[in-house]
Amino acid sequence: MAKVSIYFENGTILEAKSFGAEGTSVGEVVFNTSMTGYQEIVTDPSYAGQFVTFTTPEIGNVGCNAEDMESKGAYCKGIIVRSYQDRPSNFRCEETLDALLKKNGILGITDVDTRFITKMLRSEGSMEMIASTEVHEVAELKKLLDAAPRIEEVNYIEQVSTKEAYVHDQGRYSETKFEYEKPNTSKKIIALDFGVKRNILNELTHAGMEVEVVPNSIEASVIIEKYQAKEIDGVFLSNGPGDPLILKDEQEKIQALIEQKIPLFGICLGHQLLSIAHGYDTYKLKFGHHGGNHPVMNQEGKTVEVTAQNHNYNVPDNIVEVASVTHMNLFDNTIEGLKYNDSPSMSVQHHPEASPGPHESAYIFTEFKGML
Repeated sequence: MAKVSIYFENGTILEAKSFGAEGTSVGEVVFNTSMTGYQEIVTDPSYAGQFVTFTTPEIGNVGCNAEDMESKGAYCKGIIVRSYQDRPSNFRCEETLDALLKKNGILGITDVDTRFITKMLRSEGSMEMIASTEVHEVAELKKLLDAAPRIEEVNYIEQVSTKEAYVHDQGRYSETKFEYEKPNTSKKIIALDFGVKRNILNELTHAGMEVEVVPNSIEASVIIEKYQAKEIDGVFLSNGPGDPLILKDEQEKIQALIEQKIPLFGICLGHQLLSIAHGYDTYKLKFGHHGGNHPVMNQEGKTVEVTAQNHNYNVPDNIVEVASVTHMNLFDNTIEGLKYNDSPSMSVQHHPEASPGPHESAYIFTEFKGML
């Protein structure tokens, strides 16, 4: 393991060891409180531009496999773990986490106090950092960090969105048969890919929807023509990375779909873009919500769901002027779900597909199909 030097924008300096790819990487650092599912987190495109600090201390012990990939690769800037295990033991293991990171050019950082980093982020908020196996002089690290663009200045969905449209036709993964289900579908939707997770697509098809995944660059007019010709019944707005306020083209596209009264369903970034398209700008949380154990209150049934989350931005409270709140976060009373008053649109901030995490919110996909 090579030496890796870490410099945070608040001036904190740490030294650790590296695994995975070597080199120099700059990004925003966040912490994730999930106890399991490191492969799904690493391959979630929503983490593009970020270093993920795992609060679970032992990472790598079950290896990685093709079935648990949430996308075709990994897009985060790096991962930070207390202790990396390079001898995995699991009957589904096909390769080590080290091998997965190397294939995708992702820096792994280990033998570092992740509790200290988490407490620092909790106190001071998410921040930019640089990690390098090549540069170790503090002045040079600071210079490189200062010169690099911040996460809110980069359109990462251009990197993670599909370049070609395709049809997704597999359903949930069976934990007993170890294969994907073949669902029966009665509705057809378009999924606007801002960095969609595979398990979201699995849940959409499981709920009875044939899904055509399209690039974020698709013109709104193409979608509107398909809807007017009854080729599709609605549109899904996917999760994705980065600051939604800089995505001007996507905002205008969604506004055009809203004007046509096309049924819309958004998750995470899609939820935020729906809010902005209705005229209500998002704001950045101090350190975001990242993990598989966040309690959310379903306002309609007054039941509590334990949810998976991954976001740094949130919709404003005054959006109640145009929408009814369906879900609230019980950690900080932020809005987690909305149904809009004057358009057939619904959205949630948390991840009802989980992966990793609990499946208590999976009914939301069926609700969307019912809205169609």
